[in-house]
This record gives sequence, structure tokens and C-alpha cells, in this order.
Amino acid sequence: MELVRAPPSARAPAYSSRCRCGRPVFFRNTACVACGAELGYEPSLRRVVALRTTSDADLYAVDAEPVGRRFKRCANFDSPARCNWLVADSLRGGGTTYCLACSLNHTIPNLAEPGNAALWRRIESAKCHLVAQLLSLGLPLESWRDSHVRSAGLAFEFKRATPGLPVITGHDNGVVTLNVAEADDVARERARQAMGEPFRTLLGHLRHEIGHYYWDRLIKGSSWLEPFRAVFGSESADYGLALAQHYRHGPPAGWQRAFISAYATSHPWEDWAETWAHYLHMVDAAETASRMGIDAARAGIAVRPFGANALWRRDWRGSDAFLELLNDWVGVSAVMNEMCRSVGQADFYPFVLSGPVVTKLHFIHCLVDEQRH
Repeated sequence: MELVRAPPSARAPAYSSRCRCGRPVFFRNTACVACGAELGYEPSLRRVVALRTTSDADLYAVDAEPVGRRFKRCANFDSPARCNWLVADSLRGGGTTYCLACSLNHTIPNLAEPGNAALWRRIESAKCHLVAQLLSLGLPLESWRDSHVRSAGLAFEFKRATPGLPVITGHDNGVVTLNVAEADDVARERARQAMGEPFRTLLGHLRHEIGHYYWDRLIKGSSWLEPFRAVFGSESADYGLALAQHYRHGPPAGWQRAFISAYATSHPWEDWAETWAHYLHMVDAAETASRMGIDAARAGIAVRPFGANALWRRDWRGSDAFLELLNDWVGVSAVMNEMCRSVGQADFYPFVLSGPVVTKLHFIHCLVDEQRH
């Protein structure tokens, strides 16, 4: 039987990144496997670019740009993190040797301890993916090193627990802490089973915790606070008590009708962070599917689309585009779930979106949209 490759969807753009030889290249690539060209991620262009050497041994120029800007590789390029991000030479003149993503690091695991180097590299890969998406969404992002207001700056602490000194993944006043054990597949699966979670990933952890950071940054004390309370509930409920009750009694019956996950039922802050993480999942995966030419409509899966009645604000600019993206995501995730089942894997996206959850997702979309305008 001859396999016929379907043409890409008319809506799907070409690959966002290509080497000078024309071969598609991907986010973490440092060299083209076809022609050997050196590659780097240039954050202001939001893509991986082919590099050419210059008269300065440690400086590069970007193939697609005219002579002008020069770049240096991030100082973590030669570390176990193998960061492929670029630093503009104009920034290096001010003493900057780390890229924006790596400048957010406050604490990294002790690389002299066996296994930590490999775990840290996995964490950095997920964190760079997160930071690139935050930049593409136009969200405010500044390192704790540069911010004049402590709560506005962001810092990551990647720590490994030791006997008598546990590490709790979480967020506190601009500091996101991640237990390095989450990068260990066996430990993470053990935790997933113990917590009864259908979906637990490094990137998911980081997206959830960064949601807490942006609640503090964009909602707390702003004009968005009362609308937030109307959609998610009041954050004034005792947080510690709410979590204790959740772990003791579990989620209420029928929680799937209004929440994206069981944990989201514990407190409005956690509902926000869980929904924020899923918004980032949805936007990233749906756009990736479009870029790769995956069209769920052509798969023939019947999905009842959400309409304007599920939106938080029907009159918000771009709401039609949001609904299109949302409904594309529902179709794509259904296709991907079937593909995973066909090879004996767990569902790619083991969640069902309800009307109230879509309302929350649209609220987040509107908040993110405001940051761009």
C-alpha cells in the first residue's frame, strides 16, 4: 500500500526556523544535522538561527541579518545545561554573559553530586521553553538581578532535598522553587501515582508556578482583582486551611463541571494557577500543531465547538480568534489521545474542558492580551 502524504493545512505557516541549507531546525538545536552549521536561539527574533563567525573569535553574526548585530553564546553553553540561547554583544558590554533565561537562575543543584548535571539539563530545557513562550506572549519578564522592585523580578531555585531538609516546589514573592527530583522520571511517576494526578511534567510544574508569579504581578492590587474574584472566587479564603481540607477530603463531587483538575478545587489561587498552566499548554500545543500542518478537522473527529456563550467577555478584541484556537485545540488533543492509545501510551491530554473552564481560560486570554496592547 502506498502512503500518500497529505498537503499541510492552508492555515499552517511554514516551519518557523530553518537552517541556511533549508532544513527545518528545532528549539534546542545547537548544530544542523544536515550541513553542520552552528545554531543558536535568538530571543528577540523568537527563533533558532544559523550563525556565522566574525573577526572576533567568540562573536557570531546571524545569517539572516545584514552586518550589524553581534552575538555571544550564553555562558551556560559549555555547562551541562548546554543552553543554545544567544546574548547580544551590546548587552555583554554591560557585563551580561548569561542569556535572559539563564539570568533568572538564583540557585542550581550542586553539579558535583552524581546525577544532578543530567537532571539540571532537563530542567533548563523545560525552563527555556517556558521563557520563550512568555516572551512570545508579550508578558512582562525581568530577572531578579535587574529588577528594582523585588516582587517584580523573577528567580528560579532548583534544589535537591537532603535528609531532614525537604524541598517543596512552589512560588513565594517572585521566587519559583523546583525540587530537582521532579526531573527524575521514576521519582516524578511515583509522585504522580501518590498524588492521583493524571498529568505531571516538568514544564507543567513551571507553568503552574509561574501562574502564581503572574497573579502577584498582574492581578494583585490591580483593576483585574474584582473580575478575578467573580470568575475564580475570593483569594481571601484561608489558603493553608483550604489545602489541608483538600488533602484530607479530596475534591467535591462533580468538580469536573467547573474545574480543570481536582487540585484546582482546593483554593482560588490554585484554580488560577492550574488554569493558567493549561492556557499555556493549549496555546503552545495548538500553535505547534498548526505550524506542523496538523488539521484536526481533516481527521473526521466530531467535536461540538464552544460558542460565544462560554466566553468571559464576548466583546473582548480577538475573542473569535480565541474560540477558533480553543476549538482547534479540542480537536487536536482528541486526535493525539487516539494516537497515544494506538501505541499503548496514556492519553496525551487527559482532561475535558467544560463551559466554566473555558470562561476561566478566556479570562486569562484577555489578561494576557492586555499586556500586548
